[in-house]
Amino acid sequence: MKLRILLSCLLASIFFTGFAQNTKPVDKERYEPEPKVITAGRAFIDPPSDAVVLFDGKNLNAWVSHADTTKPAGWDVHDGVVTVKKSAGDIQTKRSFSNYQLHIEWCIPADISGEGQARGNSGVYLAALPNGSFYELQVLDSYKNKTYVDGMAGSIYKEFIPLVNPSRKPGEWQSYDVIWTAPTFNDDGTLKTPAKATVFFNGALVQNNVALTGPTWFPGQAYSKHGPAPIGLQAHGDLSKPISYRNIWVRELN
Repeated sequence: MKLRILLSCLLASIFFTGFAQNTKPVDKERYEPEPKVITAGRAFIDPPSDAVVLFDGKNLNAWVSHADTTKPAGWDVHDGVVTVKKSAGDIQTKRSFSNYQLHIEWCIPADISGEGQARGNSGVYLAALPNGSFYELQVLDSYKNKTYVDGMAGSIYKEFIPLVNPSRKPGEWQSYDVIWTAPTFNDDGTLKTPAKATVFFNGALVQNNVALTGPTWFPGQAYSKHGPAPIGLQAHGDLSKPISYRNIWVRELN
């Protein structure tokens, strides 16, 4: 009996290892159900007195390069906004955070070109880990731009479809307000509690305390033990005109 159980476990291990190795990003792309389109509100939020201001329109002193944290963030600051510089790569905060409330505003260029994922693609890394994995809240032009629904604006990338689609037209400013609960781990490195995210997109709830199955950089990626992590912004490699961000602040939740 013990031998039979051992063989069964071994075969299961071989099967799931092979499955993980053969999994491709496209395997988790879903096109249904499409979230209902709604008209967003207009309010933006000034930082409260206890917020840590990450970008106030003046400089990127709170940020560094994600690829090399000894280098400054190389994105372009102008006219009170910061615009993605794709050749400079992803950026991340100098500080690390666990549980927090985040506010961030972003704008797709009015003259954006392309379609699907190649249309203003960027992302907010709710935790940017040093091994190159992350938990991503997708940024994209999702105003009359069809793509897989777990990769549209307001999605937890390749994990959770937004409840509704409150996207504004390119050229108009949009906002995310996020409550992030970091994952916790046991002493042996196993997962104790998963990461959770609540997201308001232009004032509308699109993610309701969802529990992530792991980092979102690749389908099926398992959790690995980590502590507090920086917040990051993605410089996606598509060929469309880069997007801009403004009014970024965070409140630590202990």
